[in-house]
Amino acid sequence: MTPAGRRRRESVRMQAAELYEQEIKPSEVARRLRVSVKSAYHWHQLWRDGGRKALASRGPSGSRCRLSPRCLEKLAAYLDEGPAAHGWVEDQVWTAARVATLIGRKFHVSYSVSGATRLMHRLGFSPQVPARRVAERDEQAVTAWKEATWAEVKGPGRPAGATSASRTKQGSPGSRHGDEPGAGEGAPRS
Repeated sequence: MTPAGRRRRESVRMQAAELYEQEIKPSEVARRLRVSVKSAYHWHQLWRDGGRKALASRGPSGSRCRLSPRCLEKLAAYLDEGPAAHGWVEDQVWTAARVATLIGRKFHVSYSVSGATRLMHRLGFSPQVPARRVAERDEQAVTAWKEATWAEVKGPGRPAGATSASRTKQGSPGSRHGDEPGAGEGAPRS
């Protein structure tokens, strides 16, 4: 959940606490705040047991980061060095899989690809998918080939509207035999 979402959720819980203090029933709180009745009753129970502070946010949920703040700084520095500095010389693109591998090599901590993606976002990086392009690609030669050679290879094609979705003709209703599907359509049933 985003920080804005957490703030919004806490704001709704604090509004619920105010309404409970005014002795408003949980079902009415649910209607007014547009939350489920189940949530309103749950919050009411928490409020009764611990007051307003029981409804306060406890911070982001989920598992803790397995890298210390110092390790996160080191990781950011490694990412700034680029993939070639860490053995990926094919291209200069950090993918989530490469970052997960780098974390394993440098910090001896196992991260999944999705976990590495979330960690990269936390550090302000975005994972990239490498483009399959030749570094020495000559765009002018490619454009010339598309305009001259590809036009010859492709051919003129079929004129629009000359094709049909089906090559078979549908038979007329009168040509159907009595035991085939669709036979007798339109005839009154007895």
